[in-house]
This record gives sequence, C-alpha cells and structure tokens, in this order.
Amino acid sequence: MMNFVICHYAEIGLKGKNRRFFEEKLVENIKKSLTRKKGQRPFRARILKVKRISGRILIELKEKVNEEEIKNSLKNVFGIAHFSLAVSCEQKIERIKKKAVEILKDKVFKTFKVETQKSKKDFPFSSQEINEKVGEYILKKSKIQNPKSKIKVDLENPELTCFIEIVEKYAFLYLEKIKGPGGLPVGVSGKAISLLSGGIDSAVASYYGMRRGIKIVFLYFYTHFSSIEKIKKIVEVLNKYQFKSRLYLVPFLNIQKEIFKKTEPKFCCLLCRRFMFKIAEILAEKEKAKALITGENIGQVASQTLENIGVSARAINLPILRPLIGQDKKDIIEKAREIGSFRISILPQEFYCQKFLPKHPETKADLEKVKREEEKLDAEKLIKEAIKRSQIIVI
Repeated sequence: MMNFVICHYAEIGLKGKNRRFFEEKLVENIKKSLTRKKGQRPFRARILKVKRISGRILIELKEKVNEEEIKNSLKNVFGIAHFSLAVSCEQKIERIKKKAVEILKDKVFKTFKVETQKSKKDFPFSSQEINEKVGEYILKKSKIQNPKSKIKVDLENPELTCFIEIVEKYAFLYLEKIKGPGGLPVGVSGKAISLLSGGIDSAVASYYGMRRGIKIVFLYFYTHFSSIEKIKKIVEVLNKYQFKSRLYLVPFLNIQKEIFKKTEPKFCCLLCRRFMFKIAEILAEKEKAKALITGENIGQVASQTLENIGVSARAINLPILRPLIGQDKKDIIEKAREIGSFRISILPQEFYCQKFLPKHPETKADLEKVKREEEKLDAEKLIKEAIKRSQIIVI
C-alpha cells in the first residue's frame, strides 16, 4: 500500500529567503484540495499530516485511499511540478532492495532502471551505488522466480523506472511521476478581479492568473438573469484551483441603454468597456485587489485593437492583466477544453447589446473623442446605481 505522497515543486525552489512562505501556502492549498465537497467524507480524515521536508511537500496517509481521487485532486494544485504515490522503508540498503522487489512484483516489464535521489549526505552509499545494488538485486530475484526471465536494465529507454529518494529519516520508493500544473500556489501573489464574459477567453485568462499565484475574485456584468447560472457553473469549474470564490453580479442593462440612446453608435462597445472597468476598479478597492484580469486578445474583436485597448484602459488607474494577449484562438480553446470550461462557455447566451451593435465599430478610437461621448452620460449616477444593485455569491 502506498502510504505517502511526495510533491515536488520547481519555481518555488528559486525563491531564496522567501521560499518558506511559498512552501507554507502550498501546504495549505494541498490540505484544501484533499477536502471533498460538503456531505462527502473528507480526505483529511485519512491524512496524518502534510509537511515540508528538504525541498518537497510530504503527505502522510494513515489508511488506504482511492489513489485516482488523490491524483485528480493534486493535479489541480498550482505550485506542484510533479508528485508520486510512494512507499517507505528503513534507510538500510537491504530493506530498500527488498521493498523495490515488493513494489515490482505485480508489474509486467522487460526493461527497467533504478533512479535515486539522495539528499542525506551521511547515507553510506552514493546514488549510483544504490542504483547498481538495487538493480542487481531485482535481476537476481527475477531469475530466481523465473529462470527464463529476460528482464534487463535499460538506462536510456526503460519500460519501467523504480525511483528511490533518500531524504531526512525516510527512504521512499515509487514507480510513477505524475505531472502537476506547475506555477505558484494560489494566494502568494495577492488578489485580482477577473471580468468574466461567459465566453471562452475570460475563463482561461482567470486560470492563468491563478496559475501565477493570484487569488481571483470574479465579476460578471449581466443584462439577463438567464445568463447567471452559466457564469456560476464556469466559476464552479475554476473553483477547483482556488477552492473558494467570490462572484460579483452587477446589473448592466441600464448603463447599456443609456449608452446606446445618448452616444454615437461606433463608440458604444468602448464606452461599455470603460464603464465596466470603472465599476471593477471600485470593487477592487473594496476587495483590496491590486489588478484586473481580462480575456482580451490582440485583434480578436474590434474593441481589442491596440488603440482601443489603450482607450479602455485609460478609464482607470488600476493595472489590467491580459494573460491571453498574444495567444492563438486554437490554443485558448485547447486550454479551455483541458480545464473543463469550454463546454459551458459555448452554451448560448443572450446579450442586450447584440441588437444595437454598430455595423462599423470604431477600431482606432481617439481618447478625447471617446471622453466627449462619455460626458453625455451621468456616469457617476449610473455606476453608483449598478453597484448598489449588485450581488455577491460565495461558491
């Protein structure tokens, strides 16, 4: 039975004196990931401890667990480069050799190798010597069990690798390195407001923000109540990466009506965008968020030319992060499929503004002209009213 999970990180190891802060946040997030939904038995009840050891995070299990559930949970924890379900034994070469044969006994393979990492300097054998002694013992035992055995060592392209780690008081053995999502633990980089549209891009942009350690607060501007359930489902998908989320729902219909009624049509999309940013900035101050995140992508639609992005951004002082700015659409779609948001994002969604979109929207807007159009509106009143009528949902 596998009684440990060893989690390895990559970028966190480069953080110098701040490394402990990143490691402790990773430990906290691992604990959260191993707690199931309400009404189900939590993994935490089966865990003795999660702790930092010599450049690793160690999860100690106290009873048999569903290995697939453990894997599925840890694959969503940013900061983990790779992890392995492992067994342990005494730090004695004879015990290590026997344990290696034990974990291989039900495996079918023709070629193998042994790969050792040793951080304990006073262990009496080098990594290469451990590889040789354990490999030799595996071959010997396979011949005893089956004199016709053709199992051999292949250091270049083995069918199976027996990994050994000698660290602190432990000797770990495992057969698989499972890829983690990488990045930084959610929460180490502060907080940002992510503007969700209900489409493909904004959900993927949120994912990339979380991957860099940002805690996301979601914001959605709605004109029809029917679209809210779709947004909640998108947040539920993204929630597996940060475990608990706040979603602001802000009514936007009155603002859109005023814009379409009182301003020049070719500037309507830009004005809507500027109002969204102004409201998001106010909510960011309330949430102590340091930036906004959007799914903007150069040249994808009329509002996302360099000129128009600049005009929209100048509505506020807060930094706007655009993780998808240079990505191809096919790559964004592929990532949306991978994280599970794509099937929800493509569901039909009604927008009030679709009825009034200009045939020829401005693609190279002039900031002063846009400001003059904006002056036709009572921006302060409209923004205050929208925020007053907003709702917060915790997911």
